[in-house]
Amino acid sequence: QVQLVESGGGSVQTGDSLRLSCEVSGRTFSSLAMGWFRQAPGKEREFVAAISRNTGTTSYSDSVKGRFTISRDNAKNTVYLQMNDLKPDDTAVYYCAARSSMSIRAYYTERGTYAYWGQGTQVTVAS
Repeated sequence: QVQLVESGGGSVQTGDSLRLSCEVSGRTFSSLAMGWFRQAPGKEREFVAAISRNTGTTSYSDSVKGRFTISRDNAKNTVYLQMNDLKPDDTAVYYCAARSSMSIRAYYTERGTYAYWGQGTQVTVAS
């Protein structure tokens, strides 16, 4: 059974930084492509960032490009989301997601393609 546990959320001010972590167990981490999604109140869950199995390929939504960085440490079974210059519009519950991937370079941006999800961590950015 694959388990994903997020941590690192919190309440911050505009312009601050946070780093989210997601530790994965129950599956060989290096076989999984990973993604981060977020869901604000009253809105659908949306794509934030994705990373391939081998860390070489990443993708970001336009709203976070240049401010957020996704990375992974396959030795620690952990994926990270470094969030800089946070804005009130970044306020949401952030979810880590995982899926098997035959390709070591492919990343996935579609929510429906992910098989495994964490419980979410709240990020609140005050103006």
